[in-house]
Amino acid sequence: MIRCHLARLMGEHKMRVADVARETGLSRATVTLLYKETAQKVDLEALDKICLLFDCEVGELLERTENSQISR
Repeated sequence: MIRCHLARLMGEHKMRVADVARETGLSRATVTLLYKETAQKVDLEALDKICLLFDCEVGELLERTENSQISR
């Protein structure tokens, strides 16, 4: 499973979904999906914009956890 730490980063910077959307140019829907960890896929450009905003690496934003199971 891939975890997204956008909510934590936003909390640390006291930002709302609207703030992130405005600063990055991403849609509120995209930011909300990442914030709630319900996104099924993410555009690399979106990840880049968020990493630029929070001055972080992709590994600080996304994390793979071990409880993921591959369905075959």
